Amino acid sequence: MRRRQFIGLVGGAAVTWPLTARAQQPNRSKRVGIVMGYVESDRNGQLQTMALRQQLQKLGWVEGTNITLDFRFAADDVDRIRTAAVELLALGPDVMVSNSNLVTTILQREIRKIPLVFISVSDPVGSGFVTDLARPTGNVTGFANFQPTMGSKWLDLLRQIVPQVQSVGLLLHPEPPNFGYLKSAGDAAPGFNIKVIGLPVEGSADIEGAIAKIAAEPNAGMIVAPNAVTFANAELIVELAARHRVPAIYPFAFYSKAGGLISYGFDAVAQFQQGAQYVDKLLKGAKPTELPVQFPTKFDVIVNLKTAKALGLTIPESFLSLADEVIE
Repeated sequence: MRRRQFIGLVGGAAVTWPLTARAQQPNRSKRVGIVMGYVESDRNGQLQTMALRQQLQKLGWVEGTNITLDFRFAADDVDRIRTAAVELLALGPDVMVSNSNLVTTILQREIRKIPLVFISVSDPVGSGFVTDLARPTGNVTGFANFQPTMGSKWLDLLRQIVPQVQSVGLLLHPEPPNFGYLKSAGDAAPGFNIKVIGLPVEGSADIEGAIAKIAAEPNAGMIVAPNAVTFANAELIVELAARHRVPAIYPFAFYSKAGGLISYGFDAVAQFQQGAQYVDKLLKGAKPTELPVQFPTKFDVIVNLKTAKALGLTIPESFLSLADEVIE
């Protein structure tokens, strides 16, 4: 039901494939390497890669004719990401695409000349991917997800639908942008009489313990920050939140559609379509410095009423009237 819209590492040799060599071969079929922060079977990862493929096709790039797309699904496994980077760079890509901060960090260390388009990363300046959003320096540009201040917004929305919440855990991968969300939520917490607790996780093995930890707190809730670990383990996180009866807010719609209580974020699939547009421009000769880093301009609130009922929560009608989508 649609409601109104909120507008709102492997250290090694750098790649030396000369840009001039590519420029002198305009009719040569192009190659794009893509490293995803999902396992290959993940539905959300597949939807996003499909969006990239389809948009490139609309822009005139036909696989097997004038472009080759090499995908690697590395999830949140650092070794797999490193291996994927080595494999793809050996193929001589014209452009690389990365998904998540973890993947982008590793690829950036290896790529010096080839244009790199990141998609769905947090705080690209603070993370060291670019020094200027409007005119990125070097060979990297792309699309970011949330500003660090989003932590306080997630906390406020969770409080509105769970007014009795007293302790909120923020599930995060220990990297700079996620600490930004934690600081933002922590700064806002005293005004709501809420305690915010950081729940750092390095991988799937840490997730259950982290959720059990916050579940042991009185009137607990949880914020799930966007990062490779939470992308790759979305279904596990939603399942554990339900098992431990922890109301949680998530950064993307796919969590709510998988059974998460509430999400506040943007359309991740649409951002991959935007990413395809940057890939197209770069393949046609644009430079990363000419393509500004972009942030989403539209955010949606999605509420899963079935999950609310299972948790014994009554969502205020005033809140539901403002939601963009209510899953019943």
